[in-house]
Amino acid sequence: MPMTNPNWQRRPAALIVAHPGHELRIHHWLELARPSVFILTDGSGSVGRSRVPSTLRVLEAAGARCGDVRGRFTDAELYDLLLQGSCRPLVEVAGVIADAIVGEGIHYVVHDAVEGYNPGHDLCWHLAAAAVALAEKRSGRPITRYDFLLTGRPDECPDVPDGAAIRVRLDEGALARKLAAAAAYPELKGELDAALERSGSAAFATEVLRPAPGVEDHLKDDGAVPFYERHGESRRASGRYREVVRRREHVLPLAESLRNSAAGR
Repeated sequence: MPMTNPNWQRRPAALIVAHPGHELRIHHWLELARPSVFILTDGSGSVGRSRVPSTLRVLEAAGARCGDVRGRFTDAELYDLLLQGSCRPLVEVAGVIADAIVGEGIHYVVHDAVEGYNPGHDLCWHLAAAAVALAEKRSGRPITRYDFLLTGRPDECPDVPDGAAIRVRLDEGALARKLAAAAAYPELKGELDAALERSGSAAFATEVLRPAPGVEDHLKDDGAVPFYERHGESRRASGRYREVVRRREHVLPLAESLRNSAAGR
């Protein structure tokens, strides 16, 4: 099924995000596709306050629905899983999502992109890939994956051929609803203000879902140091972090374990 076809709006879809609030980046797609949404963490961060209730209000207003995974881990718990290399809880969550994908007849899945900005975002990409691989095995049919950027300008989609991505253009009404939903999300006010100052509201009038690459593309260790490692180093130096989550030591081994578990290895 060519996902550039307008029929994507009528195909059952799922959204998998690491943190509540990510759905705001693709708010109009949320309104049009009305997907089942799965949220790995509660977004509590260092303040210890869950953002899930705010996201549930966004989903209800957009006509989307939340699945059985809604803030399964606190942010602190996910970081501990990364540092300890504990894959079993992640495999269990991937299995729950795979069951829902099969049971709901989901045709395509959208999820966070790998950007090296936050290890939870990158791990979400791999967990989503594992859930889709499991669902394909259980259903015997292909399921398309798309990812979307969480940093930088949301209307840019580098290195993607024309027609390969789903591009959702927002009219004035859709953009107004998107900005209003973000403004009504109290935990993200600072991030929204910074994003609008940096890129302007017009940048949020296009939503881009990119065809997700194969898992192997994101298991390669090219030696690059992601932003989250540099940020973690500064926080450890200030005494806020005990240990730094690293791509080579923590993220990639869990990603490989998720891949191998989905493949039955």
